[in-house]
Amino acid sequence: MLSGACVERGADPLACAPAVFASALDAFEQAAVFCERWATAGRGELPDHDGEGLEEADFERIGFEPIMAWQALPQFEMACVAMLNSPQVRREVPGREGLAAAVARVAELSDEPFKCLAYALAVLDDEPLIALDRATGAGFALRASGVGDNFQLHTLLADALIGRGLVEGQAPSAEAVACCRDQPGMVPTTGSFNLVGADGEWIWNEGKPADIPVVDGVRLVVLDPPTYQRNWPAGRFFPGMTGELVYDHALAPEESAALLARVAEPVR
Repeated sequence: MLSGACVERGADPLACAPAVFASALDAFEQAAVFCERWATAGRGELPDHDGEGLEEADFERIGFEPIMAWQALPQFEMACVAMLNSPQVRREVPGREGLAAAVARVAELSDEPFKCLAYALAVLDDEPLIALDRATGAGFALRASGVGDNFQLHTLLADALIGRGLVEGQAPSAEAVACCRDQPGMVPTTGSFNLVGADGEWIWNEGKPADIPVVDGVRLVVLDPPTYQRNWPAGRFFPGMTGELVYDHALAPEESAALLARVAEPVR
C-alpha cells in the first residue's frame, strides 16, 4: 500500500512494480491455498478480508500465511493497479501473465472477481483494432492503449469514427471524450453503436478490450446501429490511466469486404 501511494505521488513505478508484483503473486498463490483448505475444512462461506468470520482454530486448520494472504488481497489489488496505471510498467515489467493466472484462480475458488486487478492486468497498449461498419461495408484501422473497459472504448470509438464523419450516428461530446482520455470525472453520454464480435456475439460495454475476438491477429469490432438507447457516465475505468484510441486509416474496400464475409450475424 505504501509503495502504491508513493507511486501515485510521483515515485518511479518501474522501480517499485517488480517487488509489488512478486509479493502480490505470492499473496494470491497463498490465498488459493487458503480457499482450498477452507473448503476442505467445511467452513462454508469464506470470511471477509477484514477477518470477520475467522475463528482462532482456523489458524491451526488452515495456516497463518494463507490466512494473512487472504486478508491482504484488497491492499495488493490497489497497489498493483497503481503500478499498472503506468504504460512503462505495462510494457516493460514482466510477471503480468503469472499474476493474472493467480488472480483468476482465486477468483474461481472464491467467486470474488477482483475485477479492478483482472482488468488492469489485461489492459492493452498499442493494440491494433479493426472496426467494420456493417451498414456501409467500410472498415477502419485504429490502435488502442490504456483503455480499461468497453464503455471507455465505445466512447472513444464513436469519437474517432462518427466525430470524423466516417460513420453515421450520434457522436459523444468533447467533454465525454476528454474524460475517457485523461481528464478527471465522468460525463453522461449515449451509446452510438451496438458492438458485435466476428463470432456474432455482442461485445458488452461491461467487458474489456482484451476479450474482443481476434481475426487474423487483429481484434475486430463490427458496428451495428443501437438496438435500444443506452446511457452511461463516460470516463476512465482507471482514473489514473491515460486512455487512447488513435485512428490510423480506412481499409481498402476489398479488404473490408473480405473481413465482413467472415463475420457472423449477431446472435442476439
